[in-house]
Amino acid sequence: MEDKKEKIKKIKNDSKNKLISDEKLIKEGYITIIAGPCAIESWEQLDAGARVIKDLGLSYMRGGAYKPRTSPYSFQGLKEEGLKYLKEINAKYGLKTVTEVTDTENVEIIAESVDVLQIGTRNMSNFALLEKIGRVAGEKNKKVILKRGWAASIKEWLLAVEYITHIADVEVVLCERGIRTFETSTRFTLDLSAVPVIKKLSKLPIIIDPSHAVGQSDLVIPMSRAAIAVGADGLLVEAHISPDKALCDGQQSLNAKELMELVRQLKNIAGVIGKKIR
Repeated sequence: MEDKKEKIKKIKNDSKNKLISDEKLIKEGYITIIAGPCAIESWEQLDAGARVIKDLGLSYMRGGAYKPRTSPYSFQGLKEEGLKYLKEINAKYGLKTVTEVTDTENVEIIAESVDVLQIGTRNMSNFALLEKIGRVAGEKNKKVILKRGWAASIKEWLLAVEYITHIADVEVVLCERGIRTFETSTRFTLDLSAVPVIKKLSKLPIIIDPSHAVGQSDLVIPMSRAAIAVGADGLLVEAHISPDKALCDGQQSLNAKELMELVRQLKNIAGVIGKKIR
């Protein structure tokens, strides 16, 4: 037991020292927009999307290498090949990369390839995974995005953070992605009230994933406007060069023109509240 406590203490001290000079995912005075496809399908797809994201002046790109799907027959991602593409995108465009960690077995290999480790809604209560991500993120100085479980209360969500941060002092960003209610007009119900509640109860930054919440691309921009207006620190948005041909969640993905319009509108809102888009 003592050895474990000492190991955790060392990880926390090391990670704290690294974070002092490291650029944060959420910066004061900025709205961080993380855009990209739900799943990485090919190098050409990822590269074309990265060019658009870079040209818009954004700093982060998302892309799923490992995809947990409701159906075992759905596209599951390119796995290690997808991670290779994300590393190449970072080298070519200087974009920070974000991908989901799906189980304890692939935490280290993912952490070697990307800047931000994302924990999906299905794994918010996977406490073994949360602790391992805390340890690996602390050792390798990675950021963590923790999505809210689709049936989780805010209290449960905040307690899930503790499983990560009691291991290491890493930057954890919460992501509201919609909760399951009786409403069927949208994929989930986007709980924007979570933003001011989280800011009242904690000092954690919070971003919004409107794509998974609404499940329809034409609703993404309106809900993104609302998210920034209510005080969210950023967005996690699905964008695809050809949504109609996407192997995963094409119906909720923005095309290049729509992503440009999203950024244009959000710059106006951000300016009103004294912030910039990055």
